[in-house]
Amino acid sequence: MSATIQREPRTQDVPEQAPAGPRRRRPFRGHLDAGLYLTMLAAILVMAVPLIWMFMASYKQQGELYSLPLQWLPEAFQWANYEQVASSIPIGRMFLNSVAITLIGAGLKVFLGLCCAYAVVFVDVPFRKAVFVVVLFALLIPGQITIIPNYTLIASLGWLNTYQGILVPGLASAFGTFLFRQHFMSLPASVLEAAEMDGAGHWRRLWRFVVPMSVPTIAAVGLVSLVNEWNEYLWPMLVTDNPRTMTLPVGLTLLQSIDGMQNWGVLMAATVIVTTPMLVIFLILQRRLVAGLTAGAVTG
Repeated sequence: MSATIQREPRTQDVPEQAPAGPRRRRPFRGHLDAGLYLTMLAAILVMAVPLIWMFMASYKQQGELYSLPLQWLPEAFQWANYEQVASSIPIGRMFLNSVAITLIGAGLKVFLGLCCAYAVVFVDVPFRKAVFVVVLFALLIPGQITIIPNYTLIASLGWLNTYQGILVPGLASAFGTFLFRQHFMSLPASVLEAAEMDGAGHWRRLWRFVVPMSVPTIAAVGLVSLVNEWNEYLWPMLVTDNPRTMTLPVGLTLLQSIDGMQNWGVLMAATVIVTTPMLVIFLILQRRLVAGLTAGAVTG
């Protein structure tokens, strides 16, 4: 009688793994991060230092601006320069002119850009691709080329020294139409098809479906239009020489001709009034701008 011996299966010895510890950063990676931070800090200084100097100079007296070595802080914060700006030019009227022209001009640019881009993308009209090509070519044409024809037209209509003379020639926005069109190409077609089946017309589809899905792009186009309208200088300077219809950038030129080039404290005070509103708006809406430009970068 033979006995059978059962052998236990051998288990292979598995080496124990050491617990995973924190990964060591490579020295090259650390140097790269430090270099990027230094570059970002240098860029911030390049942009911020002139703004800080402008703000501080607006409170300085004439002698403090030319003192050596340079002193950043004024000896006493005084409003004399701002008071001289208000007494030299109608700065309040010019501020209201800039606000009204900027809001109306930027609003009309966004509205017209939305309607044009919607028609190019969603309305089945002949030659709509050719229209988009014309829009692209309009982006390549410098605005200075159209100044003489526009001025001749505005003068023949009797619109010199008027608000409509400043507004109307710049209402067409090829940039806004292009950005809206690129974003509309990325929208889900099923939503608009369902709205069409429910009986929604083009106008309702635009404002009830397309616009709510395009808020970041609208904010980006609106912000760019606001900044461009507020800072517009060449065209308002050509069509108006009346201080009651001038905008703030043109008012700076009027102030410079009145007080002369040497009164830099007064000019810096006026420059602070011109730049502060758009600087605050840009800092508040900069995330919307980045999100809108990224959404509009989708090609169709």
